[in-house]
Formats: sequence, structure tokens, C-alpha cells
Amino acid sequence: MKKSFTKTILFAAFLFAIALAGASCGKSGDATPVTVPDLTTMDVVTAESGTIAYTGGLFNGSTDVSLSSYGVCYSSTSQTPTVSDKKTTDTLLQFAYTTKLTGLSPKTTYYARAYAVNSAGTGYGKVVQFTTGDGTASTGGTVSTLAGNGGSDFIDGLGSAAFFDSPQGITVGAADGNIYVADSFNSAIRKVTTAGDVVTYSGNGEIGYVDGPIATAQFYAPQSLVTDASGNTYVADYGNNNIRKITPDGVVSTFAGSGDAGYADGTGTKATFNSPRGLAIDGSGNIFVADLGNNLIRKITPAGVVTTFAGSRGASYLDNAVPTSATFNKPNGIAIDANNNIYVAEALNHAIRKITPAGVVTTFAGGNKQIALLGGPSAIVFDKSGNLFVADQNGRILEITAAKVLKVIAGNGTAGFAEGVGAAGIFNSPQGIAVDASNNVYVADYYNNRIRKIVLQ
Repeated sequence: MKKSFTKTILFAAFLFAIALAGASCGKSGDATPVTVPDLTTMDVVTAESGTIAYTGGLFNGSTDVSLSSYGVCYSSTSQTPTVSDKKTTDTLLQFAYTTKLTGLSPKTTYYARAYAVNSAGTGYGKVVQFTTGDGTASTGGTVSTLAGNGGSDFIDGLGSAAFFDSPQGITVGAADGNIYVADSFNSAIRKVTTAGDVVTYSGNGEIGYVDGPIATAQFYAPQSLVTDASGNTYVADYGNNNIRKITPDGVVSTFAGSGDAGYADGTGTKATFNSPRGLAIDGSGNIFVADLGNNLIRKITPAGVVTTFAGSRGASYLDNAVPTSATFNKPNGIAIDANNNIYVAEALNHAIRKITPAGVVTTFAGGNKQIALLGGPSAIVFDKSGNLFVADQNGRILEITAAKVLKVIAGNGTAGFAEGVGAAGIFNSPQGIAVDASNNVYVADYYNNRIRKIVLQ
């Protein structure tokens, strides 16, 4: 897709050059004047070492084929850095690029902004200020098993007496503080107390699509879930291609989606989804869906009205200032911060994307395989302090702090099972993540069939 896009741009440039040659024999001034590039500087995420930072730039308009250079310029002394200061020179990734700043000094404030140069001059993005870490690596958190024992089955019980089968999504109940699990291969929703006592909340272990009383309702490979302040639970029912709702009094209904795989906006069951994967809910009760099969981010109002929030259905990787012109590739996780920015985890793009309330789509972290910042982020969640926690399928649990410092709090990038502190705690393809009011982190450890708990230092 990226090669095809590049060829298209080069071919367009060739035709444009021919057109200019022809125009030179006619009236002057017919050609569209070249303007200074208009850019957005992406968020800066720093490493714990204090010597590395990750950022990038987004072209707000169509990319100018006459660009001679682009990248990020930065300085610790000038609050408005220019290309005369330190800078990177990058390779354009469609309408955007990501880059790595190296050789930084720990505990130092820097100023950075995207730049691009063409025949009209040099354009700059907004200056982003960031401070590097002090170089002290965190010790990570203490990893233990809250429930499950590694075996795949469908049995309630306390701690290791309980069985799961490929748990996917996980959330902490906003009203009761219990942990709710989308137990995908059991097609059930399980409830786990903070003491590790597991009971089946809804579903009977059989694949199906049945609304009604919570005891007889059926699901098909649920992937994620969220709860609201009133105690309602919303489930991304992956195999049934819809969003289900469970009320506190135990009634399951279809909140949105017809049950057929497809793409249509609409109200309630008039809308269609294609393998919905991730869910997040904002303070107004709007639900945002990572519609994996459609490569879209969808929005559902409390009244059940479904619209397309971002994406254009093409499986690709394109940041853009217009939300429905951006592209995603099988988006799986989703979270919302206190300022109503939407964050999307994409394992296949090795990225966490950010969508502002104005609809500008940028890369928040990762996105460049050569940088290798993220492996395969599958789920994300914010705590009450604005720290973002990431379940990375490569066997790590990450934290991007509110100050945008990347930390590894558990796991070491290898697949397996072990309890321990920090890198000694090992996971096997973690798929879901949640944080409680005491900042304990819970992980749906997919291949280990366990719910793990991380107590932060």
C-alpha cells in the first residue's frame, strides 16, 4: 500500500512537471503557486534513559512533490528551534513521518517542532516542549496471578480453582470495582472480585446470539467491555458483529448492530459493524468502537446513534488532518483521556494513534518499524492521573506516563509464564488491560488463560 502510494505521488509529480512544461508556452501565472508547507508536530514520548525521544510531523495539506527535506528540529536553548539547530532528516511516510531524537541529555528541557522545506521556504509545526528523564530505570511492578491456572476450561472458583479460555478484554466496574472479563472462547462474561473469586456474569459457554435475562443470554467470542457510572456493561460481541448491553438488573439487549458483518451508520440495529474489537466510554456516555474488520473508529451516542468517527476503511497507515481520510489497519484497542482525545492501539501498525476532538489523526507512539518502540500493542487504558498503560502482545506491559515517559513495568519481550518483579514477570500474548482506583493493573493473559495483577512500586 505504501509503495503504491509512493508510486502514485511520483507519477503525479511526473505529470505535473509535463503540465508545467506545456504551460510555460502559454500564459504565465496559470500554475498553482507553491506555498510554504503547513505541518503539525506530533507528541513527544521520551525513553527512561533520558537520551532518546520519539516524535514526528504531519502535513496538514496535500504533500508537495518539491519538498527538499523534512524532519524535526530541536534545541535545549532556543524555544523556537529552526533548521539551523539540531535536526533529523526523515523519509516521508505518506502524509506523515515519525522520527527518533538521539544524543539527548538527561533531566533537560527541550523544544522541538516539525519542519519541511520546499521552493517557497521552510514551514514549521507548533513547538512542543518536553523534558527528558533522569536516566534511572524503573524497577517495574510485582506480577502475580489473580485468577486462573493455565488450563483452558469454563469453571468458576476462587483464584487458581477458576478456569478461563483465551480471555481477551478486561475492565474494572465503575460502580462496584470488580473486574469483568470477556472470556472469548467461552463466549461468556466473567466477574472477578479483588480477592480473585470468579463467577459467570453472563453466557453459558456456548456460542450463540440470545438477548434477554442475564442467565440465558448468549454471546459469540466477546472481545472487550466497558462499564458506565450507572452499572451498565457494554460488550463488543465480536462474532455477532454488534455491541451488547447488560443492565444492572440483569437484562441483556443489543445496543447497536444488526448482527450481520458490514458497514452502515444508523441507529441501534440499523447500523452494522465488522468484528468490533475495542471499546471506550467518555464522560458523556458516548461509546467509541475499534471496528477492526472495517478499519474504522465508530461512535455510538447514549441514544444508540452510530456514526463513523475516523478512518476510511482501507487497511493502511495514514495520519491526516481530516479524520475520515486517515487510515487504520485492524485497530484493536481504544482509550479516552481527560481532554477527550481518542487513542487507538494498532498491533499491525506497531503504533498508538491519537485523534483530537477536532479530528486530527497523528501517531502518539511507535509507527515506525525501524524505530521499534512498540511491538504489537493490543489494548490501552488510562489511570486517573493520565498515565497510559499498554498491553503489548510481545510480552510486555508498558506505561507512558502523563509526562510522556515510556516505561516497561513488567515483562521482557519473551513469551511464557512467571511471577516476579518487572522483567521477571512473564506473559504470553497479553490482550486486555485495566487499572483500578488504587492503581493496580490487571491483565488478560491470553495464552496463559489467567488474569494477572501488577502492583506498581
